[in-house]
Amino acid sequence: MRFAARSICAAAVCVALLAACSSSKPTSSATSAATSASAADVVSTAGAGVGADLSAVKTYPVASRNHVDGTIAYAQSPPVGGDHAAPPGWQNCGSYDQPVANEAAVHSLEHGAVWITYEPALAADAVARLRTFTSGRTHVLVSPYPGLTSPVVLTAWGVQLAVTGADDPRIELFLDTYVEGPQTPEPGAPCSGGVGNPL
Repeated sequence: MRFAARSICAAAVCVALLAACSSSKPTSSATSAATSASAADVVSTAGAGVGADLSAVKTYPVASRNHVDGTIAYAQSPPVGGDHAAPPGWQNCGSYDQPVANEAAVHSLEHGAVWITYEPALAADAVARLRTFTSGRTHVLVSPYPGLTSPVVLTAWGVQLAVTGADDPRIELFLDTYVEGPQTPEPGAPCSGGVGNPL
């Protein structure tokens, strides 16, 4: 009789333990999944809206970066790099209400600038929004660019992203990634003391 009672008690304990294990397993898996999702969100949305990413950024090889005089024919429009204006011919960073010379802007890209170009017909409030991206940043250049195929195009040395408007969350992410980013051929070089008078 004692043996039977012990067997029943042992069985009851085993059932309780199995129930506890099976009920706690989904909780720990759910916690783990939630933690993983949070980590993924932090990585993919840093400095931007939820779901923003830079998968649409186009990368271009840049063959040379010589200092030259005169006009240069570039493969991309706006150009993403290449030969450019001789020193001190980089474009001073900031906002402009008129187009700037490609050769000067490319020199700024070499120094780590991000060049935000926009269609001249872009609405005034959208242009004002783009100009806010220069605030607190020494290496951001904003200017109109006739003939763009998208309303706004972001360019850094060797990389480019076209977006449909000034409120696209990828703009902030692009800036966080590429302003004086790892693509910069001359890190630490200035984006002032060159040419142009920003607004």
